[in-house]
Amino acid sequence: MSTLTTNQDLDPVALRQAFGAFPTGVVALAAEVDGVPVGLAASSFTSVSLDPPLVSVSVARTSKTWPDLRRAGRYGVTVLADHHGAVCRQLSGPVGERFAGIDLTVAADGAVTLDEGLVRFDCSLYREVEAGDHVIVLLLVHAVEHGAEDDAGHPLVFHRSGFGRLERSA
Repeated sequence: MSTLTTNQDLDPVALRQAFGAFPTGVVALAAEVDGVPVGLAASSFTSVSLDPPLVSVSVARTSKTWPDLRRAGRYGVTVLADHHGAVCRQLSGPVGERFAGIDLTVAADGAVTLDEGLVRFDCSLYREVEAGDHVIVLLLVHAVEHGAEDDAGHPLVFHRSGFGRLERSA
């Protein structure tokens, strides 16, 4: 077995590749801000707590979208399905085109969700935690909507800088 590299010797490119070996799901985090949908794609979504109900995403401190998005009172978090690869790339693209042609629901409270998502959460900001070059955004879940297990589809999986599909064994 080889010796592990110390944190003083870590190459950022090699570290990114190592982190990419772990597959993650992908969500859209969105809200209506000043009458316009604002959002981003995040592959760092995770459940945090059942009591209170909390989820989290990590956002780069260099994000130009998060400062606008954080002004919203409520957020929609949509778990993307395996057919949403192009949608995910679009949500990571030019701000003015992120929601072009995407069917959305804007709740009365301003939370924006994608109509074809596997699961849709209505959340508010609970806390932000600075974590290196990212901010961990903790969100309090107020409501959740998901389809029946049998027709829910498969989640979009981000792995080694590409998209894949989760296969369920019989």
